Amino acid sequence: AAAVRVEELLAAAAAAAPGEREGPRSVSVEKELELEFDLGNLLALDPNPPPAAGLRGAGPRREAALRALARDNAQLLVAQLWALPAERAGGAAGPLVASLPEPSCRLPREKPPPKPRPPTRWEQFARLKGIRRRKRTSLVWDEQAKEWRRRWGYRRAGGDPARSWLLEVPAGADPEEDQFAKKRQEKRERVARNEFNRLRNLARAHRASTAIPAPPLHPTGHQSREELGLAARVARVSTASLGRFQPRLPKEPVELPPRGRCSKKRRFEPVLGDLAAERGRQLELLKAMNSKKPALDITRAVNKQLREEDAEAAAAKGKKQKQRGKRGRRQQQRPARGGRKSGARRQQRPAGGNVTGGKRK
Repeated sequence: AAAVRVEELLAAAAAAAPGEREGPRSVSVEKELELEFDLGNLLALDPNPPPAAGLRGAGPRREAALRALARDNAQLLVAQLWALPAERAGGAAGPLVASLPEPSCRLPREKPPPKPRPPTRWEQFARLKGIRRRKRTSLVWDEQAKEWRRRWGYRRAGGDPARSWLLEVPAGADPEEDQFAKKRQEKRERVARNEFNRLRNLARAHRASTAIPAPPLHPTGHQSREELGLAARVARVSTASLGRFQPRLPKEPVELPPRGRCSKKRRFEPVLGDLAAERGRQLELLKAMNSKKPALDITRAVNKQLREEDAEAAAAKGKKQKQRGKRGRRQQQRPARGGRKSGARRQQRPAGGNVTGGKRK
């Protein structure tokens, strides 16, 4: 960037504001009454009345007077800031930073304060019952290991009670009972209960995804052998490999895949090896392509077409007979129009000699 002289900047500023005084102004400003400063808020209050002659009317003269008043007050505020203790930030080459005192004036807010959030139902209930929320840390001090450990989970404080070298016999318990074996048995039961809950969740998800609902499992331990077997099968096929690599139980029967889905494994000929068989297949393909015998069996195709035409003709004939029978039934059910006159005519017709032997010709 090109270097700019300070004199040029001052000359440009004087040209832009013709109402101001030409040349740099003095840093010393004299006021009849001293200003009140709040350096914490960078605020300066001027109790001196403004010049009435310069503020009359509207125009460049009033604008110039206001600019001069604002400049003088800003100069006094900057002089007060330079009087504060300052230090270099970031070393000797850093900027000069002044530490501002605590603000003494409370400035009004631009916007109203936010409204408090209405309490939830749980907060209302806790306030009514006197429940206080206590935050518990995830780390606690372990006296045995003499270090901070997790409160729950793996390597928690206190360790596994089943692995401790000393256990206290509870009051009222059999003194001959093995407390270590009891702890191990309780742990196995907890693991089995968690595994059962996992299988039940998988069965519920599988039951929701299938059209035919599976029989529900009883969570109280009254499930039958069939229900447990069904849950085990559902859990087996819930893996990504559909249970192909899952270990089986000791007495679990091996289930064969259904015949509808299972088909013969496709066998592909080797790419290299039996050249004679490959040559024979290619020769048979060429013979079929060069033979004059048509690939389509004309006799079989003609017979098939004739059978289809006969079936269509028989269906159309049966349809016409059915429609004719319906028309005859409708005519029998339709009443006579002429009443007695039509009956008289029918009785007089045999006298004309047009009927021979009771039948019309």
